[in-house]
Amino acid sequence: MLDDPLKKAVGPRSATALGTLGLHTVGDLLRHYPRRYAEPGTLTDLATLAPGEHATVVAEVRQVTVRPTSTGKGLLQAVVTDGQHTLALTFFGRSTRALGYHEMRLVPGRRGLFTGDVGEYRGQRQFTHPDYTIFGLDVDDENEALDEAGRPIPLYPASASIASWQIAKAVRTVLDPLTPADLPDPLPQDVRERHGLPSWHEALLDVHVPRTEADWQRGRDRLRYEEAFVLQAELARRRALTAAQQATARARTTGGVLEAFDARLPFTLTAGQREVGEQIADELALPTPMQRLLQGEVGSGKTVVALRAMLQVVDAGGQAALLAPTEVLAAQHARSLRALLGDLAEAGYLGGADVGTRVALLTGSQPTAARRASLLDAASGRAGIVVGTHALLSDVVQFADLGLVVVDEQHRFGVEQRDTLRAKAASTPHLLVMTATPIPRTVAMTVFGDLETSVLRELPAGRSGVTTHVVPASNPVWTARTWARVREEVDGGGRAYVVCARIDGDGEATATGEEPDDLSVTEPDPTGRPEPARAPLRAVVEVAAELAGMDVLAGVHVGTLHGRMAPEEKERALDDFAVGRTPVLVSTTVVEVGVDVPQATTMVVLDADRFGVSQLHQLRGRVGRGTAPGLCLLVADVVAGTPAAIRLDTLARTSDGFELAALDLELRREGDVLGAAQSGTSSSLRFLRVTRDGDVIEKARADARALVDRDVSLATWPALRAAIDERLAGEREEFLDRA
Repeated sequence: MLDDPLKKAVGPRSATALGTLGLHTVGDLLRHYPRRYAEPGTLTDLATLAPGEHATVVAEVRQVTVRPTSTGKGLLQAVVTDGQHTLALTFFGRSTRALGYHEMRLVPGRRGLFTGDVGEYRGQRQFTHPDYTIFGLDVDDENEALDEAGRPIPLYPASASIASWQIAKAVRTVLDPLTPADLPDPLPQDVRERHGLPSWHEALLDVHVPRTEADWQRGRDRLRYEEAFVLQAELARRRALTAAQQATARARTTGGVLEAFDARLPFTLTAGQREVGEQIADELALPTPMQRLLQGEVGSGKTVVALRAMLQVVDAGGQAALLAPTEVLAAQHARSLRALLGDLAEAGYLGGADVGTRVALLTGSQPTAARRASLLDAASGRAGIVVGTHALLSDVVQFADLGLVVVDEQHRFGVEQRDTLRAKAASTPHLLVMTATPIPRTVAMTVFGDLETSVLRELPAGRSGVTTHVVPASNPVWTARTWARVREEVDGGGRAYVVCARIDGDGEATATGEEPDDLSVTEPDPTGRPEPARAPLRAVVEVAAELAGMDVLAGVHVGTLHGRMAPEEKERALDDFAVGRTPVLVSTTVVEVGVDVPQATTMVVLDADRFGVSQLHQLRGRVGRGTAPGLCLLVADVVAGTPAAIRLDTLARTSDGFELAALDLELRREGDVLGAAQSGTSSSLRFLRVTRDGDVIEKARADARALVDRDVSLATWPALRAAIDERLAGEREEFLDRA
């Protein structure tokens, strides 16, 4: 029944119009919930209407005039009001008589819903040929009319093809004949009773046909909980299925590479690194697969924690694979791991340590000889650690005994990609997911519900921190001082990154393509002020040329780095920067994560208002990683009080990544956080908001885990199983915004 096409249920004309909203079945329509509710006695503030938008308003007819035009055709002009502001309604007809239908309905004093595209004529906002319905006018029974006039009015996401009240009528057409037996409930009865929630049938009536405000609030609360529960049930099911699989225990040994590495560490591990390291070590020693998320502040030492886990697996006879999202980051990881290990990474080579392993690198654009050597080292087991990009997922990549998969920046990989790599092992490998993007707890529960979570907050000793300032791009004195500070840092032995949002200066102001979802952040301004015209985005090529010609940077070599460079060019650019041959590096966001140059002290981000909070925090984390203090200059022109200004001011005020992540959630659209993994109109989250619904997520998580403990297949609850298949099919867990 829910799969019945709308053409059969509401007729071809309405079905076609509903199809423009992505609604094709009865189930789609029932889950097309009202965006908000209007009260017949409460008029819409007409001052909020913006030209060009499609809007639905509750208003009262003030006056109506009908007259012929100069060509003899008819023109009806009505004015509706909210009591203070007005909106014009304009209708054209073949004659004044042809407009009689509207004239009889649009009687001064009547109230109704009016919908249309907001236009302007001589400074007056207007609807031209709007759709409308007058309260109580289309109801024959007087008592029914009075009852209807007192109910909340559901206002649906609509389009020019179909008005909100027409959607409401279609919903009633399919909902009224249904009984509870027609609507299998995804929420088990005992769960509903525990929380005092109505059935799905009751909830649909509450939200679509409410008699009071309490009705639609009750229905909304039920549907919010259902969204959380369905998601948590699937995460709990996946977690349980993986936990039931067999893994090879990789217990710690003595006299191995890990022990030798720990003995050579030139620094002391933080308390957090030791604590998380013990958690991971204990789980690696179990015959069930570890599933752990390691998140931490920028520079908190996640790489060392991951390396120690990999070495424990190597000592136990296994291999570890580290999956990175970009070639630059993969190469940086390989370089960092080799530097940390020293001769421990040169097993079998002249000068290599007696106890050691190898670190192999595999990327898609490697030279053939290097790729063959890495493939052989991975397949033979000589390389205990294999670092790579998506190239690791290729069928030609084989491992001798894959025991641990480390995924860096999980949100850039799909679950299927992660599982493809794990499938290369003889038994289920252990899994460690790392992210340098701090994740508020509610998001972690919602997105990574199948993983246990560890957090590193403490920075290693000796870090001097980073000072952040916002620089007005239109102020020549401030911008001149920016480049003078860069010169001072270079003269003091430091290095400076200059980050741009695109590569070339020609054409439109588009992003580099390396991190498209993080650029051009355009949150609506809650003040309603129009957004000022923006200058073209600064580009790597033009900025590098500009800096090379500045007197203040005379004699300073300027390098470039971006995603269109060949791998060997990227590596050479980073090497030149690290050793100081090009102490100023103009780059795209390719340096955002994982690039570690301790001498880097300055980060200049141009067009900083076009980047997300977490991305700016990551970029800032590239400096101040040595003993010298770091400086981050965010160059942008922003209007005080706008979301962009709030983002930048907060970044200048705090370095707490979790506070910044919470701010990001508040400022950005929820869809950016939970993502587009749920394909289709009927499957996106409508009511659940991780910014406010932590308590709902907590309860749903506990209920879902208890349910899965009773029956991991969920065969006992077929309606829940069907809801999971329908709403979370496909990418399933890819809900995290590329924040």
